[in-house]
Amino acid sequence: MDRRRILLVVAVLVAALGSALVFLYTKGADTRAEKRFDTVKVLEATAVIAPGETFEDAQAAGKLALEAVSKDALLDGYQTTADSLSGTVSLGTIYPGEQIISAKWGTSAAVTSTLQIPDANMAVSVNLTDPSRVAGFVNPGSEVAIFLTGTTETDTAGAVAGSGFSRLLLERVTVLGVGSTTPVSTTTTDESGASTTEQLPRTLLTLSVNQAQAEKILFAQSMGELAFGLLTDQSQVAPDSGPMTFENLFK
Repeated sequence: MDRRRILLVVAVLVAALGSALVFLYTKGADTRAEKRFDTVKVLEATAVIAPGETFEDAQAAGKLALEAVSKDALLDGYQTTADSLSGTVSLGTIYPGEQIISAKWGTSAAVTSTLQIPDANMAVSVNLTDPSRVAGFVNPGSEVAIFLTGTTETDTAGAVAGSGFSRLLLERVTVLGVGSTTPVSTTTTDESGASTTEQLPRTLLTLSVNQAQAEKILFAQSMGELAFGLLTDQSQVAPDSGPMTFENLFK
């Protein structure tokens, strides 16, 4: 009898403990669910907001909207109204679905260049045909020599006025970037007056140069055609004594 009574008491205690554990688990789950679904209306981006775009412009373009976000997903600096960010600009790209937070807005956005320009230099661009840019083998980081081919206007440097010439313009410059290629129509007229039009693809290439080199390139473009010579570390390039003309072509 005593044995059965003890087993009954143990069974009652186990059942009570199980009930208590189930109750505590259920209560905890309810609390977690309440916290998860307890939301706050915060500002979110509905479209891409570009760096430097003002808060007012983004708002006027419909790029901002109030969305419900659970409390455990809120980011530091979240915004529930537009008041505190008036007069600010985006400090970086903000993508659709991102919460609008104060850390991504400021009084001005730093404008950075993707070109790695040495401190003492500047970037200038030239527009060249495929042959002039070594058939597309020139890439960012390449070093090139620049040549000018044109027609002389005066009797200088051993060239007769009106004659054609080619000459080294710059010995070695670095290519910073290679842009898009577009077809350009060129019309030439022969001695009989007949004209021929052809389309040649031209590509923008951006160079790292100092002020004097930039001035040479910009002026030379107005005098004739520029062409690159692709260099290696061992390439030998030196200033010549005079231009290459028909008079000294075969000497």
